[in-house]
Amino acid sequence: MRNRAYLRFELLRTFRNRRFFILGLAFPVVIYFLIAAPNRDESNLAGTGISLPLYFMVAMASFGTMNAVISSGARIAAERAVGWNRQLRLTPLSARHYFRAKVLTGYVLALCTIAVLYTSGAILGVHMPAGRWVAMTWLMLVGLIPFAALGIVFGHALTPDSIGPAMGGTTALLGFLGGVWFPITGGGFFEHLAKLLPSYWLVQAAHIGTGANHPWGSQGWAVIAFWSVVLTFLAVRAYRRDTQRV
Repeated sequence: MRNRAYLRFELLRTFRNRRFFILGLAFPVVIYFLIAAPNRDESNLAGTGISLPLYFMVAMASFGTMNAVISSGARIAAERAVGWNRQLRLTPLSARHYFRAKVLTGYVLALCTIAVLYTSGAILGVHMPAGRWVAMTWLMLVGLIPFAALGIVFGHALTPDSIGPAMGGTTALLGFLGGVWFPITGGGFFEHLAKLLPSYWLVQAAHIGTGANHPWGSQGWAVIAFWSVVLTFLAVRAYRRDTQRV
């Protein structure tokens, strides 16, 4: 199978799975409207000067995109269950292009999530300079790299029966520790732990939308780079171990 053909196949298969696609987009949007719509006139959330619709728009953008890229693991696990991966190994498709297609598909879903949430925010009165929208989106896409690798790890290490709870529990925990639902402050153990996780810096990237000028700094870049390398290594190892099975 040629590389471009496989990427096209992955994208078409994902978009044609209407249940998966719609539910993946609907979940963060529904949560956003449930929280933000009743409080759309709140313009000074907890004395921060940030409107509630804006705060939760960027929060759900980080959480929704994290779920989008990790969801590639569910598709991989399903393919393994029916032997599709074994068939792919009989084609000229290289491992590098296999990974690339999975990651790019996850990123397309993440961009769809971003677009839907940005539109939802605009409906509730969120507005900001164009440069801030672009900067927020770009840095979030960088922050998603380790989560894309984590999805591949899950896909090759777990079964279709176990991957759902594993993905749901992991994203819920990372979202909680990363500060999706409330700011991580205080300088104590909890904040120090949060700053060691990529989900914290993904949320901080999204907070460019709230006016944060330097959301990462050297520590943020170092944490994202570290987890990207570690999880990419684990993804390659999981793939190789999976392909060596008879």
